[in-house]
Order: sequence, then structure tokens, then C-alpha cells
Amino acid sequence: QVQLVESGGGLVQAGGSLRLSCAASGHTFSRYAMAWFRQAPGQDREFVAAISFTGSSSIPADSVKGRFTISRDNNENTVYLQMNSLKPEDTAVYYCAAGKVAGPRGTEYDYWGQGTQVTVSS
Repeated sequence: QVQLVESGGGLVQAGGSLRLSCAASGHTFSRYAMAWFRQAPGQDREFVAAISFTGSSSIPADSVKGRFTISRDNNENTVYLQMNSLKPEDTAVYYCAAGKVAGPRGTEYDYWGQGTQVTVSS
């Protein structure tokens, strides 16, 4: 069982930056691929980025490529999402997830956090 707690969301102006964190409980964090997803009101959940067990590989969604970076610290049981050049369309609740495969599908992940709100004003 893995429990995930996101933090770092907030209100930021367009062009600004935020860094989200997701702290995981338990001693098996390094055995899980991690990912970030987001969901805007009235829209489907959207893949943002994923990272492998060791952090040696990551995949960003096309919509955030070049602006967002996912990373992890297995000593701290934490995964991060650095978000730069934020746009109003990035406004959503951001969720971290843990699973066995670092893929873009939500069904690949077994554990989810409660989410953190990111609002980007124009």
C-alpha cells in the first residue's frame, strides 16, 4: 500500500512557475513508476508526465513538453513536477500516481493522491 500526498499548488500568473511535490509513504517507493495527471473542470483526466523507477527515463505529454519537468528523489520518497511558462490552460487539479509502468494511461497506476489545485491567471 502506498499513500501519496501532493503539495505546492496555488495561484500564479501566466508565464510564472510552480513546483509540485508528491510525498509517498512506505518503504517501496523506488519500486514504483510515478506520474502526474491533471483534470480541469468538465474535462477528462489528462496525462502530464511519467518517470521510471530510478528516474533514468521520463516521458512528458506533448502539451507540456519543454515547459514541465518530472523528477524524483528516492531517498526522500518524493516525486516533483517543475512547471515553467505556465498558461491559463494549465489550470487543473494535479494528481500524482504510482504504478508498475511509466506510461500515459491512468489504468497503469494503482495508487493516487488527493490532488492539488493549480490556477493560472491571464
